Amino acid sequence: MDTIRAMREPEITTLPGGERVATEPLRGVRSVALGLWIATGSRDEPPSRAGVSHFIEHLLFKGSSRYSAQDIAELFDAMGGELNAATSRETTVVYTRVPDDRVEQALDAMSDMVFAPSFDDVDSEREVVLEEIAMVDDNPQDLVHDLAAEAVFGQHPLGRPVIGSADVIAGVSPRALRSYHGGGYVGSNVVLAASGHVAHDRLVELFAAQRTGANGASRVRRSLLRRAPSPGYRFLRRKTEQYHVVLAGPGVARDDERRYAASLLDAILGGSASSRLFQEIREKRGMAYSVYTYGSQYAETGQVGIYVGTREDNLDECLSVTAAELRDVAAGNLRPGELARAKENLEGRLLLSLESTSNRMTRLGKALVTDAELVSVEETIRRLKAVSEEDVAEAASAFFAPERLSAAGIGPREGRFRAAIARANPALAERA
Repeated sequence: MDTIRAMREPEITTLPGGERVATEPLRGVRSVALGLWIATGSRDEPPSRAGVSHFIEHLLFKGSSRYSAQDIAELFDAMGGELNAATSRETTVVYTRVPDDRVEQALDAMSDMVFAPSFDDVDSEREVVLEEIAMVDDNPQDLVHDLAAEAVFGQHPLGRPVIGSADVIAGVSPRALRSYHGGGYVGSNVVLAASGHVAHDRLVELFAAQRTGANGASRVRRSLLRRAPSPGYRFLRRKTEQYHVVLAGPGVARDDERRYAASLLDAILGGSASSRLFQEIREKRGMAYSVYTYGSQYAETGQVGIYVGTREDNLDECLSVTAAELRDVAAGNLRPGELARAKENLEGRLLLSLESTSNRMTRLGKALVTDAELVSVEETIRRLKAVSEEDVAEAASAFFAPERLSAAGIGPREGRFRAAIARANPALAERA
């Protein structure tokens, strides 16, 4: 608990243009983690622009108004810093961790990269992104998750791959990229988050100077999911040694109070080494190397899923065991100490994550840029501890009921896959 007591409340300042600066000072470190967060991602793209958020993320590193790509690489190498970026369905972020005496230099370069990219080297980076898309297509363990999102959300933008479409990336023009960037990287869509040995007022002063004269209204138009489509079925035939299978369904939104029960359900089912599916499928039966559960939260909905990769001989039994464990938890049959162990697992992981300035920055920046509730660590732990066995059973019934499950698979024979998923959702298998 000393880690919690050492924490200070984040400070948040809104600039005249709507940009927000948020800091979480941390004693005893000599580093600062910085993140420039933008409230736009793949779900905000029209079909004709699928993948441009991720493409723009790449292009931010290719030079800006005052820095060449070589300048950027050499600057952060000289700092000993780490510079990276990521695109999700709802956000784009450029982030770094540098020594505390290099914050001004790092912020100057990052701001120019993010807000004044040159877009001069589009064609060479286009080839890089097309290679990345091809790499995902060659990796069934990744590709099956894109199929699962499409099975759950259908034609809604949440069902599209973040990385985008090769057809779009191959043809999108520099002008279209500039237009999309100019409509999203503005005002209240922007959050600068920092954690570590950082002075809030000084960071506000530095960033405000970078944003002098910045204006423009956001042109991001987010299509909300009003109602989840019926469970979907997707199968891709590939000559693989294993069948890669995901059972998935709609989950909880970021502001849904059931998210704490859903997190504990994830830990119990497949989120840890002592979880049911890991123990029953991998440890006791040796039927899979990789088996796990996962969850994602969005503005108005979410996604839950179960992944397993297994050989054909084990496919039926893997899904039979999975279905049986889902039924058991939904019926309220938690084992002695199971929920308490899951709570300790999540609390321990949370506290350990607080030792990283990067994790703290991400927690702060992501909450603000997505307009999520910024819950303190103490309150998060209190809410986790308040979850009952009945809450977990209700979450299992709500999110993993057989009739709610979509299925996605990659493997050599569709008939074997379809027969196996009947163990989890008979109606879906019959429709397929």
